[in-house]
Amino acid sequence: MKLKVDIMQTIQQNHFRALIKPTRTALAVATLVALAGCAVNSRLATPEEVTSRMNDDVSKMYVGQAAISGPLTFEEAVARTLKYNLDYRLKKMESAVALGIADQASFDMLPNLVASAGYRTRSNDSGGTSIGIVDRIESVRPSTSEERRHSLAGAEFSWNALDFGVSYYRARQQSDQFLIAEERRRKVVQNMIQDVRAAYWRALGAQRLLADTNSIIDRANTALGRSREAETQRLISPVQALTYQRALLDAITLLNQRRQDLEFAKRELAALMNVEPGVTFTLADTAEAKLPPAPKDVRKLEEMALLQRPELREEDFRKRITADEARKQMLSIFPNLSLDFGRQSDSNDLLYNNSWTQGGARLSWNLMKLFSVPAMQRTQAQQESVDQARRMALSMAVMTQVRIGVERYRLALDDYRLADNAAQVDRRLADYTKAAVNSRLESDLEAIRTQARAVLGAYQRMSAYGAAQVAFSRLYNSIGVDVEPVRSTAAGFCSGGWR
Repeated sequence: MKLKVDIMQTIQQNHFRALIKPTRTALAVATLVALAGCAVNSRLATPEEVTSRMNDDVSKMYVGQAAISGPLTFEEAVARTLKYNLDYRLKKMESAVALGIADQASFDMLPNLVASAGYRTRSNDSGGTSIGIVDRIESVRPSTSEERRHSLAGAEFSWNALDFGVSYYRARQQSDQFLIAEERRRKVVQNMIQDVRAAYWRALGAQRLLADTNSIIDRANTALGRSREAETQRLISPVQALTYQRALLDAITLLNQRRQDLEFAKRELAALMNVEPGVTFTLADTAEAKLPPAPKDVRKLEEMALLQRPELREEDFRKRITADEARKQMLSIFPNLSLDFGRQSDSNDLLYNNSWTQGGARLSWNLMKLFSVPAMQRTQAQQESVDQARRMALSMAVMTQVRIGVERYRLALDDYRLADNAAQVDRRLADYTKAAVNSRLESDLEAIRTQARAVLGAYQRMSAYGAAQVAFSRLYNSIGVDVEPVRSTAAGFCSGGWR
């Protein structure tokens, strides 16, 4: 009896040691993982990393750009902007990513085909005994049907009806997201064309008047020096000299202000075309395009805007996305059918069959989902109302922009006509004064003032022409006209092309 007790104690101790050994190993591994997780600390970017990132970004900003070989026309400026502008590149990349996601989502509708392989090992044999349910008598001796080490492999084909429906509507939503990205790209193009138009004509005006401006400023500075000499030598009274100097300084100040205002436009144009800093270029001295008259049929323009504006087309796609989202939610209340079929293999030599084919079908239905149907329907109705209200508000804003654009363009045309007439009068007056000038100081002052006024009038005219071009471009933008079809679409309400 004592020997039997010793044997039982030994068996229990060995069993306990075998049980505690993997437990200790698991605790040791868990401790190492926890310590490794606690050892991760935040690390700031080093100055070398920041400098490397900066140099890498700057080196890639202007890669692959064709050099500017001659004077730029408006069309060439637009082409370079659409090809090299970084914001537009970003929008094109976002559209490409959205298209890739849409293509990827379509693959989610396919059934799953999962191939698996593995290896299993254990420290002792698995298995057990069997006892009778009624008499509790052990019927067989301990046995096992599994090797301690064996490998597994399998390939299983499965299909889930609910997952298929959800994937179908998700793929449609991703396709609409790609169309939304395309509409946003259209909007970026329209805005860039508007900015290029504004910057180009203002920069061209500054370029045309640069030589005359420099000549007048040089003459004014020379006259200013002569006046100061005359004041020092007491050839004229101090009041007369100071009045003369003040008039010259006013003329120089106004010319500098106008010149700087228009010359900034060339920097803006260079930024739009992504021209590398330090690169100089000139604009082609092309003839000014004739500005078309202000449109009269505003209602027709509003209808065109409601049909073509990227923002409203984006709302159309959002409406479809919302409808598909509601359908995805409604799918969850239907019964779900799942099918699976696969081939399995096991290297376990103790099995009677080491490879087999298995399959099955299952139908399940979460009846509790039926109680959420009224809430889903209310949410769907509320979302549709919100979408409709947003579209109506956006449509009203678009119509208002069209009307404001027409009125702004009409006023810009009036300003341009006035500036053009004033510039012609100033030029004629300057020519008359230049022909009648004599050696007297007052005549020289009057000639410089009239010449400066003529240049200022030319600046004002170019500024008004640029403002009219901007108003014309905003009118196009408010209608949602794209770059390519502008010539044909715009012919219905104005003439003169899209330059």
